[in-house]
Amino acid sequence: MPADGDWQAVEGALSKDMATLGEYLQTWKLKLSTTKTVSAVFHLNKKEAKCELKVNFNNETLPFCSEPKYLGITLDRSLMYHRHLESLCKKLTSRVALLRRLVGSGWGTGATALRTVTLALVHSTAEYCAPVWCRSAHTHLIDPHHQRRLANCDWMPASYTNRQPINPRRHPTC
Repeated sequence: MPADGDWQAVEGALSKDMATLGEYLQTWKLKLSTTKTVSAVFHLNKKEAKCELKVNFNNETLPFCSEPKYLGITLDRSLMYHRHLESLCKKLTSRVALLRRLVGSGWGTGATALRTVTLALVHSTAEYCAPVWCRSAHTHLIDPHHQRRLANCDWMPASYTNRQPINPRRHPTC
């Protein structure tokens, strides 16, 4: 972070780097999508929270986004991933509800099918990029809420409840 909030120096340096990137892209006949490219600032200084960088690329100012999305992860100013974990919680809630409806259906879902569906719908979504956000102070939005719902075995058939679904990837009989 710049000393004394000298964001203009940062903007100048980033614009210069973007010009270098533009030369590289032109050399290799590549094109940067300016509609998908944004500038963002990550820091913990609350006094500078409203700071918006004006970074230029090919005489265009890149739009500023306070919470950009990168590879499906919503980043925030302090990299605490609060907004990402909130949306992940909503997504997991709907998928667990879908799983509950599947278990309650009368067409005879077996333990193997339930394990596969749980891995595909719930665990894969919950684990996506977990090493990035797992140390966030906001993981409480995900962990106990969904573990309790998945561990609550009154909605699972008897053949599935006798086994603990703690680590279903390691135990094929779960």
